[in-house]
Amino acid sequence: MVGRMLEERVTARNARGRPVASVTVNRAESTIGWLRARGLIDARQFEAGERIRADWEAAQLAPGVTMRWDAGPRSTGLGADPSTRQLSAKRRFDGAIAAAGPGLSDVLWRVACAGEGMETAEAALGWPRRAGRLVLTLALDRVAAFYGIG
Repeated sequence: MVGRMLEERVTARNARGRPVASVTVNRAESTIGWLRARGLIDARQFEAGERIRADWEAAQLAPGVTMRWDAGPRSTGLGADPSTRQLSAKRRFDGAIAAAGPGLSDVLWRVACAGEGMETAEAALGWPRRAGRLVLTLALDRVAAFYGIG
């Protein structure tokens, strides 16, 4: 049942409203995962993208959209309190963004962390179509070196 909720059938239609193409889209798949599944980035670049996204999420850098009703930080018995883990993830994220460098970090953040598609990221940055993937691969290579991914 979960698989059915995550997949949906998307059908393109021509000017007359007739179906011309149909694909199944997994809404849970990340943009980085989509690029890897189609051979547009290699395993090292994929791992780098997943690592920076994991640090982004662990640092809780995404804006909150609702009131947080959970209790304050509490000990989990894992050796580090939540704020220490969060600060460590923030430091790693900042280091990875710095390693990507100016001009490359914009598309890296949009695709790997914010989950934007390549076309959306390119349009938001005012870039020509298909320029984003090349820049993204350069950024991912730099981030892989930062994380020590061989």
